[in-house]
Order: sequence, then C-alpha cells, then structure tokens
Amino acid sequence: MVPPPPMRWIYLEGAMASFLIIDDHPLFREALGNAVRLALPEARILEAMSIEDALHILSVEQGIDLALLDLSLPDATGFSGFLRLRETHPRLPVAIVSSEEDQHVVREALALGAAGYLPKSTSKRELAQSIEGVLSGSVSVPKDFVVAPLRRRADSDKALEVKLRELTGQQLRVLDLLRRGFPNRQIAQELRLAESTVKAHITEILRKLGLFSRNKAIVEVGKMDLPDPRSRPYARVDRGRPQ
Repeated sequence: MVPPPPMRWIYLEGAMASFLIIDDHPLFREALGNAVRLALPEARILEAMSIEDALHILSVEQGIDLALLDLSLPDATGFSGFLRLRETHPRLPVAIVSSEEDQHVVREALALGAAGYLPKSTSKRELAQSIEGVLSGSVSVPKDFVVAPLRRRADSDKALEVKLRELTGQQLRVLDLLRRGFPNRQIAQELRLAESTVKAHITEILRKLGLFSRNKAIVEVGKMDLPDPRSRPYARVDRGRPQ
C-alpha cells in the first residue's frame, strides 16, 4: 500500500535547511548542489549515490527538510526508489529530479505524492526557484506540464486493462516483479528463468501493451490490479519464445 502524501510544510526563513541529494552522477550532484546554494546559500547538503546510501543517511541524520531524488539509480527502477523512501520515511518530502520529461511520468510522480518534479534540463536558476517554491509549500512542475482530463485517463486505463488480459501467466509474473522495481537478474532468480528469457518477456510485454519503455510500463501499470496469473498457463521452460 502506498503511504499517504506527506504533509505540506512551510520552510521558516532564517532556519538552516538540510537537503539530501540522491543521484549516482557526481557532476549532476554538484550541479544540483549549486542550485540549492543559489536558493539557500547556508543550506546543509548531504549526498547519496543510491537508495541504500540514502536510507543509511536518513537513519542517522535528523531534520532533513527535502530530498531531491533521481529516478535512475543503480538499485532502483522507475518509482521503486521513491516508494521505498516513502514507506520508510513517510513524512520526508521528496522532489524528483529526472531527465525523464514524459507527462505521464510527471503525473504519476505527483499522484504518488512527490513534492515536485524538476526536469534535469532546467537551468540552475530555474531549479533554484523551483526548490524555493517547494520549500514554501508549493508543488513544482515542469513549465509545459498539462493536467490530463480525468475522462482521458480513465479511457486510457480501460484500454490498458484489456491489453493486460492478453498477457500469459508468465508475462504477468514478470510484469508484477518489474513494476515492483526488480532488476532483470532478480526477476530471473525469482522465477527461475534465464536472464535472456526475462529480457525477451519484457520485450513481448511492451509490444503487447503498446508501451515504449520499461519505465513507461512501471508508470502505467504501477497502480493497476493485474489479472491472476494462475488463470493462465505457467511456462516452466526458459528457452525459446516467451510464453
């Protein structure tokens, strides 16, 4: 179960703000740190290169005001890292900073309770302004973000539900682990398959669902109920065409 969205808060001017930057690229950690300092020169900044690093820091550090999270990390896929932070630290505001600018991804992040969504293509000054906005209690979104009409989203969900029924039992098992953030190697171990077979399954899943990327599948299927894989054939072999 996804925890409820964090409480909105107002940063008290004059207090020292603490930030946790979670990104595995040192150059972007530096760039994001510079944007934070542009907004708040006296800010205290901590850095993590993975979700595990971030969880360790959060276990020993108190009073972090905002986490800035990259979606693409060595130990996280899609929103799995964000959800782990929310589950273990539900009151921690987390803003996503990502190179992924697909509007569906932005909408999903906000629906899951992100404090904001900041594209990596944003200039340092704009990032600083967005960070200031988040600290003041606003939800920061990309400049070109458009709220989707509810009916369009409902129609899209219904179409996807129909496509999900075309998946085999094994494909549903792979998809379930995929949306929970498992990497291919771990999916292979869980289902006792060859890793190459898992890759083939994912390719076939994306084709059947009409989705163009792994992240897109995680976003679109993340909050949906999957059909029961037991109602479909269970593929025990790990060679040949995915079942």
